[in-house]
Amino acid sequence: MSGFEAGVWISALPFLLIAATVTWLLSLSLRNVSIADSSWSLLLFAAGVIYALAADPRSPRFALVLWPLAIWAARLCMFLTARNLGQPEDRRYQALRERHEPGFAFRSLYRVFWLRALSAWIISLPLLGAFSSLAPIGVLDYLGLVLWSTGFLFEAVGDWQLARFKRDPANADGVLTDGLWSLTRHPNYFGVFCVWWGFAAMAFSAGAWWAVAGPVLLTALLWQVSGVRPMEKDIGKRRPRYADYVLKTNAFFPGPSRK
Repeated sequence: MSGFEAGVWISALPFLLIAATVTWLLSLSLRNVSIADSSWSLLLFAAGVIYALAADPRSPRFALVLWPLAIWAARLCMFLTARNLGQPEDRRYQALRERHEPGFAFRSLYRVFWLRALSAWIISLPLLGAFSSLAPIGVLDYLGLVLWSTGFLFEAVGDWQLARFKRDPANADGVLTDGLWSLTRHPNYFGVFCVWWGFAAMAFSAGAWWAVAGPVLLTALLWQVSGVRPMEKDIGKRRPRYADYVLKTNAFFPGPSRK
């Protein structure tokens, strides 16, 4: 089993907290906390770079992990930044702001930005694990690449299909039921799930089974905190046809539509 380098892992946390604090300062001038979404993938990429710089330069998984990580982080950051540009603050953050006023401007530092930095720090464990040994590339690494590719496809195509759907004013209160959205109600969340379990498979190939804590936390967040359940809590009020969509389409894992 690959050894857990606690010192390297801990060294990344101050950097992530500082980066999150800088982003928080920018959110104050914008009065829009949604910028936290755009920066989250960059925090994970930054953690990966820190672990790579501290690792043995002979590690066989540098390119195998860092290039997919960079591609994933850049796409997600650019997509969310473009989507939120010129838009009002996301409904989730508006509700949070209402619950914690007065003083939300300061409270958002630790309730939103530092909390995201902390979650990114834990979720990044597979990146640390992948660089933690010189074990040769094996079957689990290739499985990880397949998972990453599947997840990236679901996330990128799902985001594109939804963005195209929303551009049509006729779909203001409609529900997208075509393409990947006919297989799962949340192809983008399923995509993130696959991407990070893909990185975890590479960490397992390196012997770092302790890295499982990262994708386990991510999975819990996708289901309970910032993913499926929160998104579907009130969507039926805004989109009347969503109830029928729920009956016909899987919530998370893709599957055929139920007639």
